Amino acid sequence: MKKCRISIVVPCYNGEEFLRETLDCLKEQTIKDWECVIVNDGSTDNSIKILREYEAKDSRYKVIDKENEGPSIARNVAIAASSGKYILPLDADDLIAPTYAEKAIEYLEQHPQTKLVYCKARFFGDKEGEWELPEYNYNEIIYGNSIFCSCVYRRKDFDKTYGYNPNMKHMLEDWDFLLSLLKPEDDVYCIPEVLFNYRQHGITRTSKDSIKTDMYHLRMELNHPEIYSKDLERSYLFVNSMSRYYKAELNGILNSNAYKLGNMLIKPFRWLKGILSSQAD
Repeated sequence: MKKCRISIVVPCYNGEEFLRETLDCLKEQTIKDWECVIVNDGSTDNSIKILREYEAKDSRYKVIDKENEGPSIARNVAIAASSGKYILPLDADDLIAPTYAEKAIEYLEQHPQTKLVYCKARFFGDKEGEWELPEYNYNEIIYGNSIFCSCVYRRKDFDKTYGYNPNMKHMLEDWDFLLSLLKPEDDVYCIPEVLFNYRQHGITRTSKDSIKTDMYHLRMELNHPEIYSKDLERSYLFVNSMSRYYKAELNGILNSNAYKLGNMLIKPFRWLKGILSSQAD
């Protein structure tokens, strides 16, 4: 397999509307030694036709066609088939600036202690403007992600993880992966330029169902007990389980015979108190 400097990995599911724009932005990269491994994840639209067209015209595009299993497995499959020293995940509707790959690689090569590089970002599409992300801090990213999926990291570091977890099939898989990749002592660098464009259109995966989002937050904590068990007071799982515990305790009290008997005995006194209060007024 011919090696390249960076592999851009793209999971694609029914992405025909924006797919060409995303694939075309890669041709503008100032670094030319790249490959794009796209996994068509069981699309039912014309995505595979578009992908085969790009693959036929430019050998740097490599297409894998498979059944639908979700973005985590699609990214893992793409990375397994890649040859780059560096990995840059990209969704099939987002865009990167021409200098992003080159600047990220340059920084990583000059700073071997740095584990991951990303950049400033902006929204485009249905919503426009700079994406105001908080500054990276390991202790904070545990409870709120501040790095989008299209960051750049070394393939050798990916190989030390379990990859993108298949149990995060519908959302938060990129955040979950960062918790596998990063350790408290690792350096992370944000390029102080807007080099990533995050498309806003329709309903995002994380906004479809608040109950499902809660479920995936819990699942993420269960995936990383070594992290969340150290700070139970801030743990989503702990807080919500305690809430459920006290709710169950309260329901138990309200439904107990002792409470019902006490409530029945005190009811006449409440009635008398109400009469006396109305007369006093």
